[in-house]
Amino acid sequence: MLADTPAPPRPPRGTSARLREALVALARGHARILSHAEKSWASITFAGTRHRLELAFEGDVAVAAGERLIALLPEHEFALPGQLVADAAVTAVDHRLLPEPRLLVSCELLVLEES
Repeated sequence: MLADTPAPPRPPRGTSARLREALVALARGHARILSHAEKSWASITFAGTRHRLELAFEGDVAVAAGERLIALLPEHEFALPGQLVADAAVTAVDHRLLPEPRLLVSCELLVLEES
């Protein structure tokens, strides 16, 4: 690209993309997101979205990063502009050693809109 040519515009990143990036960062880049579903959520005083994700960690180093994510996720302070992660929980874990170490982590996060 020439110096005079402007970079192409970046597509807008929404809350879902930022949440996935934050989870991968918490896993030190070793998580592979297998699925991500979201559903609107509301109470009398709050509105937001419930996110369900499944992450895979493959190999010794990745599995160690996954175990770290499991330990840190419930208390982690996410930095999502205009959003607050009100609840984050690991809902299922599947750990296999053969043929190579593999860890599957299911988690659920409630993300509220800050007013």
